[in-house]
Amino acid sequence: MTLSILSPEEWTAVQLSLKVAIWATIFSLPIATAVSYVLARHVFWGKQVLNALMHLPLILPPVVTGYLLLLSFGPQGPIGQILEPLGLSVAFRWSGAALAAAVMGFPLLVRAMRLSFEAVDPKLEEAARTLGAPAPWVFITVTLPLAVPGILTGMILCFAKAMGEFGATITFVANIPGETQTLPSAIYALLQAPGQEIAAIRLVTLSIFISITALLVSEYLAKRVAARIDGKGVKHI
Repeated sequence: MTLSILSPEEWTAVQLSLKVAIWATIFSLPIATAVSYVLARHVFWGKQVLNALMHLPLILPPVVTGYLLLLSFGPQGPIGQILEPLGLSVAFRWSGAALAAAVMGFPLLVRAMRLSFEAVDPKLEEAARTLGAPAPWVFITVTLPLAVPGILTGMILCFAKAMGEFGATITFVANIPGETQTLPSAIYALLQAPGQEIAAIRLVTLSIFISITALLVSEYLAKRVAARIDGKGVKHI
C-alpha cells in the first residue's frame, strides 16, 4: 500500500492520528514517570487507591471516560471555564483528542514503567547514595537508565493505544473532519456511508500496519538498550 492511494481526507485523518498519538505519549510521559516511580519505590497510605485510579480508564467504558472529560473540560465544565478565557479550550479540538488519548493510554504506560522500576535492584541505588549522590542524581544516572527498556515499551503501548482510541475521543471531541477526525473515527464514518467499504479496508490495513510497526520498533529498541546496559554496566557515580 502506498500513501498515494489515500484520499486527501483519509491522509488528513492519518496525519491527525499520528499527531494526537505523539502528543498524547509526550504529555503522559513525565506524569507517568513520577507516578510509576512512587508506586514502585514508596509505601504510603492510599497507595492502592492511587493505583486503582491510575488503572480506572482501563476498566471504565471509553464512552464514560470521554463523557467525564466533557463534563470536566467542556465549555461548562469547571476546568473548561478556567481554560476558555485563556484560549486553551480543548473540547472539540485536536488537543482534546490528544488529551482523551493520553488518558486512555496512561494506565498502560504507568504499568510498564512501574514494572521496570521495580526490576531495578534497590541496592544499586543505595550504593550510589552512600557515595554521596543526591536522590535526584541517583534517579537520573542509575534508576532511569536501567528502566529505559520498560519505559520504551510503555511509550509504544501508549502510542498504539492513542492511535486506536475511539470511544473516549468521539465522545469528548466529536468527529469533525480535519479537526478531530482520527483514523478510527474516519473508519467509523466510512462504515456508515454506503459503498465506502474499500476505503474503510484501506484505513484498517494501514492502522494494523502502523500498530505492528510500533510494536516491532518497541521490541527492537528495548533489546538494543538492554544489551547496551548489560555490556556497559551501571555508570559509576
